[in-house]
Amino acid sequence: MPWRDGLPRPCGPRNDESLNRHCGPGDDKSLNRHRGPGDDESLNRHREAAKQPWRSTVQEAALALASGHLVAFPTETVYGLGADGLNPQAVEKIFKAKGRPADHPVILHVADQDHARSLAKDWPQAAQLLAQRFWPGPLTLIVKRAPQVSDQVTGGQDTVGIRVPSHPVALALLSEFSRVGSGVIAAPSANRFGGVSPTRARDVVQSLGDRLSTNDLILDGGDCAVGVESTIVDLSGNTPQILRPGGVSRESIESVIGLALNNQENPASGTPRVSGSLESHYAPRTKARLLNLQALTREANEWIARSPNTKVVAMCLNKPHGLDERIAIRFMPSHAPAYAQLLYATLNDLDQQGADLLLIEQPPESVQWEAVRDRLQRACA
Repeated sequence: MPWRDGLPRPCGPRNDESLNRHCGPGDDKSLNRHRGPGDDESLNRHREAAKQPWRSTVQEAALALASGHLVAFPTETVYGLGADGLNPQAVEKIFKAKGRPADHPVILHVADQDHARSLAKDWPQAAQLLAQRFWPGPLTLIVKRAPQVSDQVTGGQDTVGIRVPSHPVALALLSEFSRVGSGVIAAPSANRFGGVSPTRARDVVQSLGDRLSTNDLILDGGDCAVGVESTIVDLSGNTPQILRPGGVSRESIESVIGLALNNQENPASGTPRVSGSLESHYAPRTKARLLNLQALTREANEWIARSPNTKVVAMCLNKPHGLDERIAIRFMPSHAPAYAQLLYATLNDLDQQGADLLLIEQPPESVQWEAVRDRLQRACA
């Protein structure tokens, strides 16, 4: 039975209607930039796909994954660039499209806990407790990998990150891919390596549109509700450790497992345990600085005094007093989850608007802001 009208429709990277919608009204140059040789056939195929109900296109995406192609799809955190997680050659296409180093592991997405357990060598009690409490949802569990999980997924490590997303499009895709393929989708964020993660389909088009083949697809599921990546908890050792703060708070996790979570840095070898752990990551193309409000005001005024034609943008939680009126202000929500949901979309928008300098007010030091603080510190490093 088709889905009701009004649910988000997916689109392919060569869908001219989608590109016009995502790149701005009448943006013919953008549309032409994303077209390649022989794309007329692809455009026709995607026009026809756009006329079909949403489920039909999810089915098409599942078949694309089963055929070894890439599919960008929405999750509640960010959009992921997915491939068949049990097909090493398909996973390698993710790294090529993103420009991602081969030693950076990617997360495996599955439809349920049973499927997750099949990818693990063992399943600790803490994994059972956390999966029951937070899946589907923005939590990734690191466990010892099963033999069928490839080095391409894990970066050559003996552990693997697994999660069950909660976004309805992601779950529909995983369900359909379980029917026609492996049901395992390897997916980092759907953007060029080191850049700002996408929380809208148009961000994926802008970052990766010219790197996807005519057989690859982008599923448009609207704006991501969480807006920052999943929390990553390492359960492969004797003591649970948090490797990346994210959509599930440290306090919530500790309350379930009854233990305090330690922070773990990258090993001395420099090999990253998880995505997003580099000092500089999630970075906009625009030069960005993270400052307290007083220092932000001072530096912004100094920049504009030296270079009056410089386009300086201040991204603030509070109103800066004494700020030069030529400096644009983008106010952000004072509630941490709302700020997180808008963070990447705001950074991507400011990049597109051509700012010369972005000055960002430091968020509060409280635990509720841990994930936002982590992303901003890396974005401005």
